[in-house]
Amino acid sequence: MTVGELSRRTGVPVKTLREYTDLGLIYTLGRSPANYRLFDADALWCVRFIDQMRGLGLTVAEIRELTSAWLEGASASAGPRMAKLLRRSRERAQRRIAEQQHILGRIEAFEAEHRADLTTDGLCWAGDPRGCRTRA
Repeated sequence: MTVGELSRRTGVPVKTLREYTDLGLIYTLGRSPANYRLFDADALWCVRFIDQMRGLGLTVAEIRELTSAWLEGASASAGPRMAKLLRRSRERAQRRIAEQQHILGRIEAFEAEHRADLTTDGLCWAGDPRGCRTRA
């Protein structure tokens, strides 16, 4: 199948598939006489695997690290390596959650401090040194 067909069958944009191919995450069968990249059914599995790993928060670099190790014959250490990558992904997700919770706290504090102002057309909370004014 061509990259366009692979894109249609997986829902992954052609540009992304080309990037994955260039990174060695998906292998081609070569090129057609018209110079189109050609893929077999294994490419479908690869794209689904990449999608699943991305869904778990792994970066493309981490997926490449995992697949490179497997291809180099380190499949015996695939489980521990995957566990390490999943811990890393979990830590990133927990940091993002903490950052978002911090923002939510700031929103709640702002709303509590400016509750009355938020029901008018004024910009009193904006720190306008000319004082509170309503829009004309």
